Amino acid sequence: MGTLPERKDIPPCVKAPKDLKDPEVLQVQTQLLEAMFGPAGSRIPYIEQVSKVMLELKVLESSDLTEIVVYGSYLDKLRARWMLQSMAEWHRQRPERGMLKLEDAMKALELGPWMK
Repeated sequence: MGTLPERKDIPPCVKAPKDLKDPEVLQVQTQLLEAMFGPAGSRIPYIEQVSKVMLELKVLESSDLTEIVVYGSYLDKLRARWMLQSMAEWHRQRPERGMLKLEDAMKALELGPWMK
């Protein structure tokens, strides 16, 4: 991955070409992307600005995964990677938490034996 990214609009916080070498790469389920980045990636510019990194998404054709490539200084890349992994995990577990809450609510509403 020693090549420069295809993207033309490099954020000002990313120092080219030094910060464009050795990017951090993580894989995320494609179905989580909209929850993480908003419709059509609308939150990506904000995340880049706050994290001081540049993000590039690459859909892997052979699976349901997408690579998130993070460019920036060493510490900024690590922080952004940790944040993105945490966001992905939170969104992945969200439906599970919803089902658990629903089960708890249904148990709380169960009718007593005299009402059956």
